[in-house]
Amino acid sequence: MKTAKLHVAVSPSRRDKIADLWALFVLLGPYVLLFSVFIALPVAIAIYLSLTTFNMVESPDFIGIFNYIVMITQDDVFLRYILPNTLKFSIIVGPGGYILAFLLAWMLAQIQPLPRTILSLAIYAPSMVGGVFLGVLWRTIFSGDESGFINAFLINNGWITTPIQFLQDPAFLFNIVIIVALWSSMGVGFLAMVAGILNGNDELYEAAYLDGVKNKLQEVVYVTIPMMRPQMLFGAVMSIVGTFTNGYIGVALSGSNPTPQNAAQFIMNHIDDYGFQRYEMGYAAALSVVLLAVIWIFSKVAYRLFAERD
Repeated sequence: MKTAKLHVAVSPSRRDKIADLWALFVLLGPYVLLFSVFIALPVAIAIYLSLTTFNMVESPDFIGIFNYIVMITQDDVFLRYILPNTLKFSIIVGPGGYILAFLLAWMLAQIQPLPRTILSLAIYAPSMVGGVFLGVLWRTIFSGDESGFINAFLINNGWITTPIQFLQDPAFLFNIVIIVALWSSMGVGFLAMVAGILNGNDELYEAAYLDGVKNKLQEVVYVTIPMMRPQMLFGAVMSIVGTFTNGYIGVALSGSNPTPQNAAQFIMNHIDDYGFQRYEMGYAAALSVVLLAVIWIFSKVAYRLFAERD
């Protein structure tokens, strides 16, 4: 006895929808996988570990929000040095580096292609070098003996008689870190701004001058910045992330973590101190969650300022 086969007819429109759905899965699959493995999963693990006490040897012991309570009630270093230093550094270097990147990008866009390319590479290069190079270069300049460039200059001119310990003195270290951070802050956000200005629509500038724009300042405010909102947003986000996660400069210059008298100690240094020197991974995870929340808040502010509006 033969078994009858049941054939279900699928309409062309339904077949197209199924094909589109499969194409969607194929295209989004790699992104979803990478996002889950490298972003969502680590964030979830960090949040879980922040609710535990964990020394990397024994199993995590769940303690709830105790780490966060300790952070705001018992961690004197965090409240007296880490948080103020991080906020002060971010307020100065974040907007300062961002404005400087835009001004440099705008000025470079006004010159010929060959010198523009050379100068762009020269300005971008410091952001590519690592902490070791930064330490060697700037520690040579600010060395605390007579071999340091600044100390040698001051001594040879008779302005001082004994070398100044620039990198060990809290009165100098924080300011030096800001200088180095601004010097090395021209990263991919700067290049994005250069590209955004160079690829602008010349017709918009012509129309703006017909509508009453009279000088370069008005041109930048009313045409250039609104025209390159995507690049401005990208540069803002990169500046925020780079500023709040910047902690290697003070350690590279002073040669110690914590830095002398916590003068250049930021939240990233505090995370490294508790996580990889004291092996208190639960508390380090709580600090990293707080840092993630701060970066997210400031990124949302940047998005509100520079995102495209309908």
